[in-house]
Amino acid sequence: MSRIVTVIPARMAASRLPGKPLADIHGRPMIVHVWERAVAAGLGPVVVACSESEVFDAVVAAGGTAVMTDPDLPSGSDRIHAALQAFDPDGAYDVVVNVQGDLPTLDPALVRRAVEALGDADIATLVVRIAEEGERTNPNVVKAVVEFDDAAETAGRALYFTRLTAPWGEGDHLHHIGLYVYRRGALERFVALPPAALERREKLEQLRALAAGMSIRAARVDTVPLGVDTPADLEKARALLAPAAQP
Repeated sequence: MSRIVTVIPARMAASRLPGKPLADIHGRPMIVHVWERAVAAGLGPVVVACSESEVFDAVVAAGGTAVMTDPDLPSGSDRIHAALQAFDPDGAYDVVVNVQGDLPTLDPALVRRAVEALGDADIATLVVRIAEEGERTNPNVVKAVVEFDDAAETAGRALYFTRLTAPWGEGDHLHHIGLYVYRRGALERFVALPPAALERREKLEQLRALAAGMSIRAARVDTVPLGVDTPADLEKARALLAPAAQP
């Protein structure tokens, strides 16, 4: 059986919300909320990959595990790989979950669903049907083009990711959720590859994997976790996580 480790990259240098990992949400830093959600998925150890000591200290103070990584690493995938090498140098864990550090309302079931979707692919991720018409043409909403396995469209192979409205014709469009599951060997191969031309053009890192012939499975889910990128997003997260709003 696979052994799974979850790694959460966290950096303070967010252009639209500086200091984002330590943003206060009801008395606790946002990164601690994300760590708790990942732990609740029950898949194995959860490690926060930090670029700054204050984030490391906040995670450890909450009882979590954190690893310091080079702040000059170019991407979240590179930080995940570096943290994995530090946490598990002997390679005991062969499946790596990448949970973004700005998802404090993440449903742990989504993490489990992504792992279930991996199958024999190199990478797995999640998609959700676009319900708001404006999102179809919004370049900030990344669309996934997926060839589903069945009529129910529960999971399938991702063929492309784009900021354009795709595919053409009648039918649903799919919002890509940036949560990934890697086979360890696939992650190691991925970070060793140079950026692909389409990756640079679309500014979408996952296109590097497709350009290299790696397989990506996509599972369809019903909800999009709130990504906190702006002060307005942070207020939404605070409202959703207010004690009176909890089940």
